[in-house]
Formats: sequence, C-alpha cells, structure tokens
Amino acid sequence: MSNISAPQTASSRPQQQPEVRGVFSTQEIRKVGTGTTTRKTVQKTFWFVEQHGDVIECQPLNTNYVPSGPKRKISMEDLIAKFSPEPEFYMNSVYPKMQELQQSIKQGDKYRENGEGFAAEYEYSRALKVDEDNVRANFGIGLTYLERGDAGKAQDIFERLVKLDAAFEPQHKHLFNEFGINLRKNKMLAESREYYARALQLSPKDENLNMNMARVLLESRDLEGCVDYLLEALRLAPRHEPSLKFLRWLIQKDMAPADKMEAIQQALAAAGQGSGAATPEVPSPGGETPAADGSGPAVAADAAQPEGEPSAAAPGTATASDPFVDTTA
Repeated sequence: MSNISAPQTASSRPQQQPEVRGVFSTQEIRKVGTGTTTRKTVQKTFWFVEQHGDVIECQPLNTNYVPSGPKRKISMEDLIAKFSPEPEFYMNSVYPKMQELQQSIKQGDKYRENGEGFAAEYEYSRALKVDEDNVRANFGIGLTYLERGDAGKAQDIFERLVKLDAAFEPQHKHLFNEFGINLRKNKMLAESREYYARALQLSPKDENLNMNMARVLLESRDLEGCVDYLLEALRLAPRHEPSLKFLRWLIQKDMAPADKMEAIQQALAAAGQGSGAATPEVPSPGGETPAADGSGPAVAADAAQPEGEPSAAAPGTATASDPFVDTTA
C-alpha cells in the first residue's frame, strides 16, 4: 500500500503495522441502454484512503487527481474486499499533484502573513484551480479579501465555505476563528450570523460558538438574542470566563434586557460571580478558550469589542478598557 511520505528503508521501517495511506480504486458494473442495445460498462473510481488509528477514511479524487469532496468512513474489511490498491498511479500522478497543491497553499500563507495580499491571492487561486473545495485555500483567499476590505469577493468565498462541512472540523479551528472575526470586523454581520449558525448546527454543545454568536448579535443590536446565546454558553460550561465577563460588561453598561436579569443573575451566581463582583481583569490578547468537551471546531471565543463609547442606542461598542479582546488562537 502506498504512503504519502517517502518510502522507508527496511532498517528504518517501524515494526508495528503501518497505517494505510494511498490511492485505491473501486469498480462498479452498470447497464447502459435498453432492449437489444443493452450493454454492460465498468465504471472505475479512484479514492484517496487514509487511516488514523482505528478509523479509515476514503475521499474521491477529482479530475485533477487530488482528494476532494466529502470523506466517508469504511472498515478494514470493506477496504480489503472492495478496494484495489493503485500504488503506481498514486506515486506517478496523485502524489505530485498533492505536493503541488500544498506548496501553493503554503506559499499563499507565507505571502499573506507578510502582508503581500496580491501574491497570496495568486497562490491561493492556483490551489483552488486544482481543488476548488480545499478548505485551507478557501480560508486563505477569503481572509486575503477580508483584510483588503473586498467584501464582494469575500462574500463569494463565504458562500462556498458555509457549504463545506470540512471547514468546521477541529483541525481548521484557527482559520475558522480568524475568518469569523474578520467577517465581523468588515461589518458583514448577516454573514457572521449565518457562519456561526452553520457551525452551531454541527456542534451545538460548543460554548465558544455560542459566545461568538452572542458577540455578533451584540453588534447587530440584538441584545435579547445576545444574552440568550451567552446563557446557553454558560448552561454548557457554567464557568466559561469570556461569557461571564461579557454578561458583567452588559450589566455595567446598562445594556442587559430587564426581562433577562433574573436568568443573568442566576448564571453569575452559579459561577460565583454575583452582580456585586469586581470588574474582571482584561484577558491577554491571543488567549484561547478551548471547547469544554473538545467537540466541533473548538474555536477560541471572539470577544472583541469595537472602539468608541458604548451607549444603549448603539450597542456593540466599547472602550479599550472593557474585558474583551479578539482571540485568534
């Protein structure tokens, strides 16, 4: 079975059974036509198969010979019975294309980190020509557009990302959180709500996602909804510090809805932070609050407040001394 890494020599090969990683094919016989014109055809499908512990996943190859699209889990029994290894095809065609794709993304990330937006856009675009559903490339080019303030192009990428379940997987948590923050900073509030709503569909028990949705609703001037999501975050994790600080800040600014005060006080009391508690300290920028149960994107809470003096007429603004900072993890 072929491996994505360079082949190991016999002396360096580990003694334990190696995990499966390579290209396999399946064949399906189909009937085409009707009556006397009926004939059988064989359809061959290529898959990239990768094993992680006891889990084996297969992903179809696209027309550019790279893994793309949704993954599905299979058993070792199915792999042995229904899949045929294709080591030469993998080494000669698929592996080089995968390397080329990853190199474009890596180069794009480097350019973006250095503030070279147009060069980053070029590299991400190259990657997307090979795999238009690549999560890292889509996040990368989307962030490039958002950092440039190009809301139109960012909107196109946003619409693609929310349809990709893989965008909300834990391994992409840093990009996920950074993209969500940048949507909000670019005043794309409707998109921010849809973004976090989609994530909550997949991971409803993630307190950080509930907190981040509350942050967007605050800026959207939906204080009722804002508090509801904060209370849900605290129901899931009663001592979730960003949500507790958020509620205390709302009380201090007289922005907490009157009909929510009883529930707010109960949540604060459950965490040992009554209304008379001291103002919480400002957390350090870049801090991360991991998900309590480890499920979903496990994003860090985005608790940043925009600048300016808060008022009941314009909720969602705060001074630099308020207890919220962006956490891009």
